[in-house]
Amino acid sequence: MNAANGKTDMLLPTIIMAALAVILLLISYLKGGGQHITSLKISFRLLMSMLPLLIFALVVAGCIQSLLTKEFVAKWVGAESGLRGILLGTVAGGIAPGGPYVSLPVALGLLNSGAGIGTMVAFITGWSLWAISRIPLEVGVLGWRIVGIRLACTFFFPPIAGLLAQRFFSHIKIP
Repeated sequence: MNAANGKTDMLLPTIIMAALAVILLLISYLKGGGQHITSLKISFRLLMSMLPLLIFALVVAGCIQSLLTKEFVAKWVGAESGLRGILLGTVAGGIAPGGPYVSLPVALGLLNSGAGIGTMVAFITGWSLWAISRIPLEVGVLGWRIVGIRLACTFFFPPIAGLLAQRFFSHIKIP
Protein backbone atom coordinates (compact mmCIF):
# COMPACT_ATOMS: atom_id res chain seq x y z
CA MET A 1 0.00 0.00 0.00
CA ASN A 2 1.12 3.49 -0.71
CA ALA A 3 1.79 5.28 2.57
CA ALA A 4 0.59 8.63 1.30
CA ASN A 5 -2.75 7.82 -0.28
CA GLY A 6 -3.57 4.18 0.47
CA LYS A 7 -3.22 3.01 -3.15
CA THR A 8 -1.73 -0.40 -3.70
CA ASP A 9 1.67 -0.70 -5.31
CA MET A 10 1.37 -4.44 -5.72
CA LEU A 11 0.49 -4.65 -9.42
CA LEU A 12 4.01 -5.26 -10.78
CA PRO A 13 5.03 -7.81 -8.11
CA THR A 14 1.68 -9.56 -8.63
CA ILE A 15 2.19 -9.75 -12.39
CA ILE A 16 5.73 -11.09 -11.95
CA MET A 17 4.60 -13.71 -9.42
CA ALA A 18 1.65 -14.72 -11.62
CA ALA A 19 3.93 -15.14 -14.64
CA LEU A 20 6.37 -17.22 -12.58
CA ALA A 21 3.51 -19.37 -11.24
CA VAL A 22 2.12 -19.97 -14.73
CA ILE A 23 5.56 -20.86 -16.09
CA LEU A 24 6.30 -23.29 -13.25
CA LEU A 25 2.85 -24.83 -13.48
CA LEU A 26 3.34 -25.29 -17.23
CA ILE A 27 6.71 -26.93 -16.61
CA SER A 28 5.17 -29.27 -14.04
CA TYR A 29 2.39 -30.12 -16.53
CA LEU A 30 4.88 -30.84 -19.30
CA LYS A 31 6.94 -32.99 -16.95
CA GLY A 32 3.96 -35.33 -16.83
CA GLY A 33 2.95 -37.80 -14.20
CA GLY A 34 0.39 -35.44 -12.69
CA GLN A 35 3.07 -33.11 -11.33
CA HIS A 36 0.85 -30.10 -11.97
CA ILE A 37 -1.92 -31.64 -9.83
CA THR A 38 0.57 -32.38 -7.04
CA SER A 39 1.86 -28.80 -7.29
CA LEU A 40 -1.65 -27.38 -6.99
CA LYS A 41 -2.48 -29.62 -4.02
CA ILE A 42 0.69 -28.50 -2.21
CA SER A 43 -0.14 -24.89 -3.03
CA PHE A 44 -3.64 -25.25 -1.64
CA ARG A 45 -2.33 -26.81 1.60
CA LEU A 46 0.15 -23.93 1.97
CA LEU A 47 -2.63 -21.41 1.36
CA MET A 48 -4.87 -22.99 3.98
CA SER A 49 -2.07 -23.09 6.56
CA MET A 50 -0.93 -19.49 5.94
CA LEU A 51 -4.25 -17.76 5.30
CA PRO A 52 -5.29 -17.36 8.96
CA LEU A 53 -1.89 -15.86 9.85
CA LEU A 54 -2.01 -13.49 6.90
CA ILE A 55 -5.55 -12.37 7.73
CA PHE A 56 -4.64 -11.65 11.36
CA ALA A 57 -1.42 -9.85 10.34
CA LEU A 58 -3.44 -7.58 8.06
CA VAL A 59 -5.96 -6.95 10.84
CA VAL A 60 -3.06 -5.95 13.12
CA ALA A 61 -1.71 -3.62 10.42
CA GLY A 62 -5.14 -2.04 9.98
CA CYS A 63 -5.58 -1.61 13.73
CA ILE A 64 -2.18 0.03 14.01
CA GLN A 65 -3.19 2.54 11.36
CA SER A 66 -6.58 3.28 12.89
CA LEU A 67 -5.73 3.21 16.60
CA LEU A 68 -2.41 5.03 16.70
CA THR A 69 -2.76 8.76 16.24
CA LYS A 70 -0.35 10.60 13.98
CA GLU A 71 0.81 12.61 17.00
CA PHE A 72 1.58 9.49 19.03
CA VAL A 73 3.46 7.86 16.16
CA ALA A 74 5.34 11.08 15.38
CA LYS A 75 6.40 11.44 19.01
CA TRP A 76 7.58 7.87 19.51
CA VAL A 77 8.71 6.60 16.09
CA GLY A 78 8.29 9.49 13.65
CA ALA A 79 11.12 11.38 11.99
CA GLU A 80 11.12 13.81 14.93
CA SER A 81 11.66 11.02 17.46
CA GLY A 82 15.35 10.78 16.55
CA LEU A 83 17.47 8.11 18.20
CA ARG A 84 14.61 7.05 20.52
CA GLY A 85 12.44 6.12 17.53
CA ILE A 86 15.27 4.30 15.82
CA LEU A 87 16.03 2.28 18.96
CA LEU A 88 12.32 1.50 19.47
CA GLY A 89 12.09 0.41 15.83
CA THR A 90 15.17 -1.77 16.25
CA VAL A 91 13.83 -3.53 19.35
CA ALA A 92 10.31 -3.89 17.91
CA GLY A 93 11.71 -5.39 14.73
CA GLY A 94 13.99 -7.73 16.67
CA ILE A 95 11.15 -9.12 18.77
CA ALA A 96 8.52 -9.12 16.01
CA PRO A 97 7.22 -12.67 15.68
CA GLY A 98 6.81 -14.59 12.48
CA GLY A 99 8.01 -14.16 8.97
CA PRO A 100 7.39 -11.51 6.38
CA TYR A 101 3.66 -12.18 6.26
CA VAL A 102 3.43 -10.93 9.84
CA SER A 103 6.16 -8.33 10.15
CA LEU A 104 5.82 -6.51 6.85
CA PRO A 105 2.12 -5.68 7.28
CA VAL A 106 2.98 -4.37 10.76
CA ALA A 107 5.77 -2.27 9.22
CA LEU A 108 3.32 -1.00 6.62
CA GLY A 109 0.84 -0.06 9.33
CA LEU A 110 3.53 1.89 11.18
CA LEU A 111 4.69 3.58 7.99
CA ASN A 112 1.14 4.58 7.07
CA SER A 113 0.69 5.94 10.59
CA GLY A 114 3.66 8.28 10.23
CA ALA A 115 6.73 6.34 11.35
CA GLY A 116 9.99 7.84 10.15
CA ILE A 117 12.22 6.28 7.50
CA GLY A 118 14.99 5.73 10.05
CA THR A 119 12.61 3.89 12.37
CA MET A 120 11.28 1.74 9.54
CA VAL A 121 14.74 0.81 8.28
CA ALA A 122 15.75 -0.02 11.87
CA PHE A 123 12.56 -2.10 12.30
CA ILE A 124 13.08 -4.14 9.15
CA THR A 125 16.82 -4.53 9.75
CA GLY A 126 16.20 -5.55 13.37
CA TRP A 127 13.60 -8.06 12.20
CA SER A 128 16.00 -9.45 9.60
CA LEU A 129 19.18 -9.57 11.66
CA TRP A 130 18.16 -10.01 15.29
CA ALA A 131 15.13 -12.29 14.77
CA ILE A 132 14.69 -13.12 18.46
CA SER A 133 11.86 -15.56 17.64
CA ARG A 134 14.24 -17.52 15.40
CA ILE A 135 16.99 -17.91 18.02
CA PRO A 136 15.68 -21.15 19.61
CA LEU A 137 15.71 -22.87 16.21
CA GLU A 138 19.15 -21.49 15.40
CA VAL A 139 20.52 -22.69 18.74
CA GLY A 140 18.99 -26.11 18.21
CA VAL A 141 20.53 -26.47 14.77
CA LEU A 142 23.77 -24.49 15.02
CA GLY A 143 24.49 -24.25 18.74
CA TRP A 144 24.95 -21.29 21.11
CA ARG A 145 28.44 -20.43 19.92
CA ILE A 146 27.47 -19.71 16.30
CA VAL A 147 24.27 -17.91 17.32
CA GLY A 148 26.20 -15.80 19.84
CA ILE A 149 28.77 -14.87 17.21
CA ARG A 150 26.02 -13.98 14.71
CA LEU A 151 24.25 -11.78 17.24
CA ALA A 152 27.50 -10.11 18.33
CA CYS A 153 28.41 -9.35 14.72
CA THR A 154 24.99 -7.96 13.78
CA PHE A 155 24.00 -6.29 17.05
CA PHE A 156 24.76 -2.69 16.04
CA PHE A 157 23.63 -2.85 12.41
CA PRO A 158 19.88 -2.15 12.86
CA PRO A 159 20.36 1.15 14.70
CA ILE A 160 23.22 2.13 12.41
CA ALA A 161 21.08 1.39 9.36
CA GLY A 162 18.25 3.43 10.88
CA LEU A 163 20.56 6.36 11.62
CA LEU A 164 21.97 6.26 8.08
CA ALA A 165 18.48 6.15 6.57
CA GLN A 166 17.36 9.04 8.76
CA ARG A 167 20.44 11.09 7.91
CA PHE A 168 20.59 10.50 4.16
CA PHE A 169 17.05 9.68 3.10
CA SER A 170 14.69 11.57 5.43
CA HIS A 171 14.15 14.22 2.74
CA ILE A 172 12.74 11.65 0.30
CA LYS A 173 8.95 11.49 0.24
CA ILE A 174 7.90 7.91 0.89
CA PRO A 175 4.92 7.02 -1.33
